[in-house]
Amino acid sequence: MTAWDVPSPSASGTSGDGTDFLYPFIESQESDPQTLLADLAASAQAKAAESAALRRTTLAANADLLNTAAAEMARRFTAGGRLFTFGNGGSSTDAATLAALFAGPPTGRPLPAWCLTADQAVLTALGNDVGFELIFARQLIARARHQDIAIALSTSGSSADLTAAMREARRRGLYTIGLAGYDGGQFAESPDVDACFVVRSQSVHRIQEAQALLGYQLWALVQQNVQAQPVRQKGARDG
Repeated sequence: MTAWDVPSPSASGTSGDGTDFLYPFIESQESDPQTLLADLAASAQAKAAESAALRRTTLAANADLLNTAAAEMARRFTAGGRLFTFGNGGSSTDAATLAALFAGPPTGRPLPAWCLTADQAVLTALGNDVGFELIFARQLIARARHQDIAIALSTSGSSADLTAAMREARRRGLYTIGLAGYDGGQFAESPDVDACFVVRSQSVHRIQEAQALLGYQLWALVQQNVQAQPVRQKGARDG
């Protein structure tokens, strides 16, 4: 097979595997490599433009909430609070990236942060012993305390394990932040979510791209709020 060969479409002109909508021109009877390359380039440029526009509008729509959430997170960090992040699938890797940004930032002050999807032994034990719906809630029961922060990342905003974790976090006095797509799902209406950032898109890819920028902006604003305030060290006496 050469670099220009593409899988032959079915008699109907589509692959029938449910992915035709991603690159319809590949599934067509296109045979000219230059035209195919031009279509690929145009598709990439259109996706990049769509993503950039969505990120701009999302940041603008959430500007006030970002400032409010960052101020509360900074207050909790300086009082000895810690951050726990979590999500499912691709959102679990985004949650891990966000926790790593807070814990090991490229600049500024490292802040205590952990991703609850990081330990496969814990996840599989909880999934096996108590059920998948409780894999994050049970970790918060074991580890979280008043003044901590919980951030759940989701495209739907309605995953059962995430809503259960947010409910548990709220009961324990954590500040709860939800990142969701579409219309916000259950996060947008839940009393267990203190701050809900909604990326208003129908594309999972665009939602997660915008959520990554929201997370970065949240970190940057938290850093601005804490840079002039000493973070209480472990074992320090309460004021």
